[in-house]
Amino acid sequence: MVDNKADSLESKPLGLTVYDLPEPGAVADADARQTASGRLRMLLVLLVCAAPVIASYLTYYVLRPQSLRSFGELILPVVAMPDLQAKDVKGQPVALRSLKNQWLLVSVAGGACPAECQQNLFFQRQTRAALGRERDRTDWVWLVTDDAPLDAALLAGLQDAVVLRLPKDQVAQWLRPQAGSELQDHLYLVDPQGDWMMRFPANLQTDQAPKMRKDWDRLLRASVSWDKAGR
Repeated sequence: MVDNKADSLESKPLGLTVYDLPEPGAVADADARQTASGRLRMLLVLLVCAAPVIASYLTYYVLRPQSLRSFGELILPVVAMPDLQAKDVKGQPVALRSLKNQWLLVSVAGGACPAECQQNLFFQRQTRAALGRERDRTDWVWLVTDDAPLDAALLAGLQDAVVLRLPKDQVAQWLRPQAGSELQDHLYLVDPQGDWMMRFPANLQTDQAPKMRKDWDRLLRASVSWDKAGR
């Protein structure tokens, strides 16, 4: 009886479960689809984050009435704030990018600050003050491009300003003058993302200051849905 059972077992074929291996081409296609899907999701996230900024610029520059003309020159493409280390008036290091999350009106000049420099600082202070409650969304910045000592009397009038020393060649990595002009000839407007996006005409005159303020005020109103006061 044992022999019959052994014969029966020997007569049955050995059963194995065989699993099909995926084709190399199918694996590559799946990886490519997954990569493309991931990139698309990332692009959608970036677009959602940037949409408010883009919308405010479109509102101001494209959808606004044609009778309105900006006084400042729009910078396209915008220029991102570089990752640089500046110094405050006490010589302490300050990351330039710490200025982000506020609108910035920037002037550039050496520490001696001749008459043109002082006039730009005056325009910055008066323009910011004239914005009323919106001034809390803005800072005025003086980038000092050398190691010249700063006049104490001048500093006394800059209590509300951000004064940082940054070498001229480093400032030039971010801000640029019009052809035929110098860095110190202009005032520059930077949005809360840290992007330089507007340059005002060189050597502003007193009667032009209201036009500059009007540009800034329009941009503040256009960006009110996404930009809030304070960093």
